[in-house]
Amino acid sequence: MGYITDHWSRRRHAAPADRERSVDTSAGSWEGGPDGVLVLHGFTGSPHSVRPWAESFAAAGLAVEMPLLPGHGTTVDDMSTRTWHEWAQAVDDAYWRLKSRTERIAVAGLSMGGALALHVAARRTVDAVVLVNPGVMDPMKLMPVARWLAPLIPTVKGVGDDIARPGVTEGSYPEAPLKGAAQLHLLMKEARKVLPAVTAPVRIYRSLTDHVVTDASHEYLVAHLRPEPELIPLSSSYHVATLDYDAPTIFSGSLDFLASHGFRLARPGSHVLDEDHALERTP
Repeated sequence: MGYITDHWSRRRHAAPADRERSVDTSAGSWEGGPDGVLVLHGFTGSPHSVRPWAESFAAAGLAVEMPLLPGHGTTVDDMSTRTWHEWAQAVDDAYWRLKSRTERIAVAGLSMGGALALHVAARRTVDAVVLVNPGVMDPMKLMPVARWLAPLIPTVKGVGDDIARPGVTEGSYPEAPLKGAAQLHLLMKEARKVLPAVTAPVRIYRSLTDHVVTDASHEYLVAHLRPEPELIPLSSSYHVATLDYDAPTIFSGSLDFLASHGFRLARPGSHVLDEDHALERTP
């Protein structure tokens, strides 16, 4: 999801998102029944990384909102000007769009989208939360000082496309702006602060091999969320598990989890990724 690494880069020019392999970075909205899901992507990524997940909810008859966060799907320079408050506001706007046409709302988030999901769940009425490799702890020690380093080192190498399936891309930025990393640090700090206000049931899907988010994040959530979240291990996927081998497990399991908490699924079914990484219904 584009979290920063210790491979420093001193490039100062904008780095457009990689669209060479048919990456759709646009937001999405689906009509559905009386219940809905807000689906959130991660840092330096775009809705492309969670689109199949969103489509699986829509195929089950749920209304869906999937926003494109400010500064994402454009350029690194654009992202450098954005704040975590703008990301949270975009999520809040999408929440209210969904709320206007639904009775119950779940929030689903990948990586930084997990932190945003918890943040909105702490402030709004949310009936369930589903997270995939959520990030709430700094993945590297330098993040707290990123804002002071940014004038000297504007960008660092990103770690997007942490996917075990060969030939699959999430289309994230190849670099991450340190100003953006500083905002990510602040967002995760705020997400941890508001955890006591999250009362909805939470399910966490956690890849056993993740080169982006450390175990400290899900361990913190298990220790501090009440009721304690349900933790589901993923043995075959890396960080972007929603585009990886375990995606069908995430999709069907997410629907089962929502159904178990009273969400009404008009068209329940299982979903798989085809060779072009699109969703197909299976009998």
